[in-house]
Amino acid sequence: MTAAKNTQAKQQSGDGFASIFPFIAIPLCFVAAVLLYLFVFGNPANFIDNDPTKDPLPGNYSGMIYKGGPVVPMLWGLLFIVLVFVIERFITLGKAAGSGNADSFVRSIKGFLDRSDINGAIGACDKQKGSVANVVRAGLAKYGEMEKTSGMETDQKVLAIQKEVEEATTLELPMLEKNLSVLSTIASVATLIGLLGTVLGMIRAFAALAHAGAPDSSALATGISEALINTALGIGTSAIAIIFYNVFTGRIDGMTYRIDEAGYSLTQTFASRNA
Repeated sequence: MTAAKNTQAKQQSGDGFASIFPFIAIPLCFVAAVLLYLFVFGNPANFIDNDPTKDPLPGNYSGMIYKGGPVVPMLWGLLFIVLVFVIERFITLGKAAGSGNADSFVRSIKGFLDRSDINGAIGACDKQKGSVANVVRAGLAKYGEMEKTSGMETDQKVLAIQKEVEEATTLELPMLEKNLSVLSTIASVATLIGLLGTVLGMIRAFAALAHAGAPDSSALATGISEALINTALGIGTSAIAIIFYNVFTGRIDGMTYRIDEAGYSLTQTFASRNA
């Protein structure tokens, strides 16, 4: 079994929960949002005469949020999902980065290669751990194997090392990018759902204005409140999702660059020593 395949086997053994995590977290977030809407924001103490059908108490923001209507718990659910997956990505990418500074690790690998200390480089990978170290370790294992292999041209050996690094990288990337699609989807969907709530609120507001005689000021205020609250929640949730999506993609790009840098050092060192 190659080092890359061995890495894949280790990943698969720990991927069971990661695969079902979204199917558990997403429904729980929506359940929590509905409970928050009904029992916290909809608490009778937030309203005049302890009646949720009446206006909120002056300055009571919980009651105002409740008056945002049925779209509000959907938006809170999306916000909870964003926060949960942001925490999950921080933990996962933190582990993937390894126990030490990735730049220092790559420099140390170059130093070991310059001294032809393959065992020392592998030991550094075992100490560092994480995605970058896993890929470099796979390349180092192939490096050592190619040094002992006869009957192959140097170019063929270099290609074999390069292929091993690419295979290991391909196995690591899905774990790094996992669940980012959830953030990117919510970044767009939250705004649209917020706009839906805005439209519903404005419909209610204009319906109040359309009443014969004096407009229903309470219904008018409720409709405007619904429109503004949903707009704010949708834009805020979308903004948070976009910011952290870009943060995570930037970190992944940085890891990919370090992997490419280490792989290049491996192939070039081998080629120069076996020219």
